Amino acid sequence: MRVAKLMLFAMALLPLFSQSVPATSKKLSGAIPGQAAVGRLVVSGRSMCTGVLVSPDLVLTAAHCLYDPATGRRVNPQKIEFQPRLRHGRASAVRQVASATEHPDYVHRRRGKAQVGYDLAMLKLAKPISRQKVLPVELDVGLARGDMLAVLSYTMGSSKQPILDYPCQVLAQELDTLVMSCEVDFGASGAPVLALSRNKTPAAVSVVSARAAMGGRNVSVSTTLDAKTLRGMMNGS
Repeated sequence: MRVAKLMLFAMALLPLFSQSVPATSKKLSGAIPGQAAVGRLVVSGRSMCTGVLVSPDLVLTAAHCLYDPATGRRVNPQKIEFQPRLRHGRASAVRQVASATEHPDYVHRRRGKAQVGYDLAMLKLAKPISRQKVLPVELDVGLARGDMLAVLSYTMGSSKQPILDYPCQVLAQELDTLVMSCEVDFGASGAPVLALSRNKTPAAVSVVSARAAMGGRNVSVSTTLDAKTLRGMMNGS
């Protein structure tokens, strides 16, 4: 199944206080590995995405989260705030973003549509977060056969407490793009796709870009991780 045949709908940035029907996924109950590193991104004080801490001062998210959904213009990264492990309105830490680096091949499309396959951005925090407060999640550039996936995100219907969809799995892959059975809602842009079924530390293997419809079912579309690209983004180049 080629990704081009899907009906793709970008996960646009949405006002934090918009009224919406609650997301279909269940609210998080209990703990899953890596959940503390996932946080809400507040963009210019009025829009939101999701991101994941991958080092004490770096957050991985979707590149289209850096753009104003109304104007298509890139926002000032310093107007983005990261709030990891936000539950019931309280976060483990709050940090401003100092700078942002997009995937080198990403080209933004107007009206919030994500360029799937390259929809990645690395945010540099103005001040690191202590590992004693939040332990960063590991990154992995490959999926193993039989890996079960989870998406942990903040959404329009649950902006103060994360939503977990687990288990879900890959339905199709086209180059750097995955189509997954994971269900997501607006606000989940940039949420990490976590592989939890390995006999090792759970790791982020992909980042949510969009939701889509395929064969009458709701699916999500994400960008996979590439080691060379990640190194460049983490170094700010």
